[in-house]
Amino acid sequence: MKRLLCLLGILSCALASMSCGADTAPREQRTASTLVYVTNEASGDLSVIDAATNEVIATVPLGKRPRGIHITPDRKNVFVALSGSPFAPPGVDESTLPPADKTADGIGIVDIERHVFLRLMPVGSDPEEFALSPDGSKLYVSNEDVGLASVVEIASGQIIKSFPVGEEPEGVGISPDGSLVYVTSEDEGTVSVIETGGNSLVTSIKVGRRPRVAAILPDGSRAYVSLENDGAVAVVDAIKHTLLRTIRFEGEGVKPMGIAVAPDGKRIYVTTGRFGKVFAIDTSTDQVLGSVEVGTRPWGIAITQDGKTLYTANGPSNDVSVVDASTLQVTARIKVGDRPWGVAILSR
Repeated sequence: MKRLLCLLGILSCALASMSCGADTAPREQRTASTLVYVTNEASGDLSVIDAATNEVIATVPLGKRPRGIHITPDRKNVFVALSGSPFAPPGVDESTLPPADKTADGIGIVDIERHVFLRLMPVGSDPEEFALSPDGSKLYVSNEDVGLASVVEIASGQIIKSFPVGEEPEGVGISPDGSLVYVTSEDEGTVSVIETGGNSLVTSIKVGRRPRVAAILPDGSRAYVSLENDGAVAVVDAIKHTLLRTIRFEGEGVKPMGIAVAPDGKRIYVTTGRFGKVFAIDTSTDQVLGSVEVGTRPWGIAITQDGKTLYTANGPSNDVSVVDASTLQVTARIKVGDRPWGVAILSR
């Protein structure tokens, strides 16, 4: 009997071990209610932060120059724009850099449950930013080095159509209903408007110098476009596709970059690159409410689903700032990889 009980005990332990081994995800990964994903452009990886503890719980190797990042509507995958174009810090003559590695271009797909890199999906040359359709069936991608915006069917991995949108396209914003896509062109100073139902280029709007990011309000009424070389944000009527006004920031050297829209649409938050601050704007008046110093050259920015917390990717300081969105106070800074660029948040 003792021998039988012993054998049963060993078998029970073995089965328990097998059961535990079936889920290889770290405990923190499985239980975290909010996860923050950060692309690190220079180190070529993805940092995963548990928002409850402000700790990096996983680092996922990706490939070359991960930048734009979004979570799929079904919350199963993280999509990341990867590019084989050589990294060029500010002030570097790009003609002196080595040739691009086109085999590295594409959208990297990361499994959220296990936090592993699954595959690279080709989406055209040098993708920098992109948007996902609300139903998760299509991607709208800026192909920076060829001046195109591409429409990609995710299921087949095929490029359905490409549009000329001006030199150095970057930001891609999509309306809440998925009917319109805005693509910025840094060199042309424009935003191209794509109607997704017929995959047609509707118009191009002149907005200002070096537009970076286009973000559309939840009600679809207006788009806000960061203008790096104007130290300003353009406000665009997203129904009539006309420039309404320009909001200018005070301070020498302000370089507006990333934009996060509050879930209720009442505020937007704008990073300012070398200026080192995030500005808050009241969208009912388009007045600047205040600012906060966050780190060295903040670029990407995202806001939590409840609208309470901001996360900024601070490139040269290799960290992420956590900001109280109502008080505009930094509550934490988290070390991540080399040259963090983009931020996306998953709330369970």
